[in-house]
Amino acid sequence: MSTAPTTASTTTASTTAPAADARVLALAHYAARGVLEHALARHGITFQQQVTLRAALTADTPQTPEDLVTQVRGSLKADPADIRATLDELLAKQLLVVDGAHLRPTDAARELTATLGAETAPISARIWGGIPAEDLAAAGRVLALVAERANAELATLTA
Repeated sequence: MSTAPTTASTTTASTTAPAADARVLALAHYAARGVLEHALARHGITFQQQVTLRAALTADTPQTPEDLVTQVRGSLKADPADIRATLDELLAKQLLVVDGAHLRPTDAARELTATLGAETAPISARIWGGIPAEDLAAAGRVLALVAERANAELATLTA
């Protein structure tokens, strides 16, 4: 009778990976966010500033300050007063400018976003690379459902 040695390398991720739950989701989120915040810090901006700036940059139409507050609040669940302070910070950094009733991203904002994208692309490729498309699709479906349910719960708590 032959017995093969059992090592950690013979186990697969699918048999040792924890089931998805709130803790696993949070750990993945904060690990990825930590990588992004490291890059953001080199450019002197915060996570909330980056999310707000991206909302302004990707909008189909010019956004009012309240439009941006609403959009960022929907994403980050942040306090509206904190988001307004973030808008003021982005204006002070000249990444947003006032144009009548709207806030518009500047060329500097576009350049910063492009630079951050270029810096983080190889890191993202290492993090996400090699994950089978069907696993990413399944994870996407689960995370979308979790977000939908959590948003519904939050709505009942804040109503």
